[in-house]
Amino acid sequence: MTLNGWLQIAVFMIAVLLLARPMGTYMTAVFERRRTFLDPVLASCERLLYRVTRVNPDEEMRWTQYAAAMLVFSAATLLLTYIVERLQAHLPWNPQHLPGVEPSLALNTAISFTTNTNWQAYTPESTMSYLTQMLGLATHNFWSAAVGLALAIAFVRGIARREMKTLGNFWVDLTRGTLWILLPISIVFSLVLVSQGVVQNLRPYDTVKLVEPQTITGSDGKTTTITTQTIAQGPVASQEAIKMLGTNGGGFFNANSAHPFENPTPLTNFLEMLSIFLLPAGLCVTLGQMVKSPKHGWAVLATMVVLWLAGTTTAYWAEAHANPLLHNVDAAVSQTQPGGNMEGKEVRFGIANSALFATVTTDASCGAVNSMHDSFTPLGGMVPLVNILLGEVVFGGVGAGLYGMLVFVVMAVFIAGLMVGRTPEYLGKKIEAFDVQMAMLYLLIFPLLILGFSALSVLMPNLGLSSLANHGPHGLSEILYAYTSATGNNGSAFAGLNANTHWYNYSLAAAMFFGRFMMIVPMLAIAGNLAGKKIVPASAGTFPVTTPLFTALLTGVILIVGALTFFPVLSLGPVLEHLLMHTGKLF
Repeated sequence: MTLNGWLQIAVFMIAVLLLARPMGTYMTAVFERRRTFLDPVLASCERLLYRVTRVNPDEEMRWTQYAAAMLVFSAATLLLTYIVERLQAHLPWNPQHLPGVEPSLALNTAISFTTNTNWQAYTPESTMSYLTQMLGLATHNFWSAAVGLALAIAFVRGIARREMKTLGNFWVDLTRGTLWILLPISIVFSLVLVSQGVVQNLRPYDTVKLVEPQTITGSDGKTTTITTQTIAQGPVASQEAIKMLGTNGGGFFNANSAHPFENPTPLTNFLEMLSIFLLPAGLCVTLGQMVKSPKHGWAVLATMVVLWLAGTTTAYWAEAHANPLLHNVDAAVSQTQPGGNMEGKEVRFGIANSALFATVTTDASCGAVNSMHDSFTPLGGMVPLVNILLGEVVFGGVGAGLYGMLVFVVMAVFIAGLMVGRTPEYLGKKIEAFDVQMAMLYLLIFPLLILGFSALSVLMPNLGLSSLANHGPHGLSEILYAYTSATGNNGSAFAGLNANTHWYNYSLAAAMFFGRFMMIVPMLAIAGNLAGKKIVPASAGTFPVTTPLFTALLTGVILIVGALTFFPVLSLGPVLEHLLMHTGKLF
């Protein structure tokens, strides 16, 4: 751990906090349909879209209608992506003449991008054509992020409104989120990435001669001399921008953000991390402004910052220590070596930026990686895992992080009410049995899917265990991480697991699908119920939701729910691996 590393982490968080207010204020204006500086360009486009699709922008929806519209849209885009994948061999912009994607993998990928997960059980540059990357995957990065934005705003409206039955119009929220927020920022960000060296073209792959031919020995003992290398390329920058901004994370290349064509410089690394947190942080400010309690929005953001800082500190500390079994290795930083655990990390980013990137992406439901999580120390690798297990609410995905956090807010307020012996209230609205039941349903679906599918995989040697590259507690962590990433709609991989099998393609697809949509429905039910409630004047017994005490309570509830639910399996995975490592055993 170095001063330079801490300074980089501090600069990053300061930048996030400085951008939160202007971004949040802008999003408030967009979703409250106030005039913005982009109206002269986009207002006519919006009206044209409504005219073509026959959407009445002034017609609002009940929560059930809102949910139905969201599900219909998601199903339609899922089907589109599946068809494009299956037919890509017959479609244009396929210079490598790649065949159609196998059915189980095509379904897994279509569900993955529809649910904002971007889990990739394939090598993108040898599986997906340029058209599939653009029409099937990059477009989904916009749509799934816009759906998350719309859902978060619907929940905020449910809190802000009184004695109303509607939450807005899904089609309007989807359109405005895409046109006014995601698209303009992505265009600017794409140009910045191109200026830094990120590739953006439609050329066929290049084959080049190696300056130094490489000789490799296969498992059969035969040696082969490699004299050429294929340089994959394509429309990378445009996908990279929305992949980060929309907290999607799916890489154009298999190496993801460790690839120099996706993330070539320390500046792009910083900007990519910043874009991941930009919208989730801004949404907290939007929350405060729309419910007319700015301090409440900052209190929620403070909770996210506290949990993020705890994870970053732990990951940085763990990775700054070398493996204790590597004897006679200087773990201290020096001019000859960087110190710490550099296995699986890019030299151009180092320990601090690798630990920070891993924490940011798993806090924010973005599956992008610039290092190999499987190569982290047991405790260092546990941090990304725990970040997702907390419910992807530490900033979280675009929209999904905020509405997930608000479900925890409902539970925190409920617990506070029990502690003082009075009916819990949240911003003047009584939290009643229905709200708590839906919140508990939301919170229970998550561990049920993760632990259920993980247990099934562990119990089936020919299906679940046969894909493992490691045994023991590390192998358990690989399986647990896969289903955690899928259910939490994160998409990052611990690696060490061959997920491109029928069992994992279908089971992970189910985890992604139900982890997204089964949790959305009870969330919208809470929002719809809150919208119809009256405002109760605050009294001496009202628990304030704008104070450090509220932040502490909310943080505690999140940690306790995560700890009580997942501590047993964590103790059998990374915790046990850490203890065994110090006894001299590796896996």
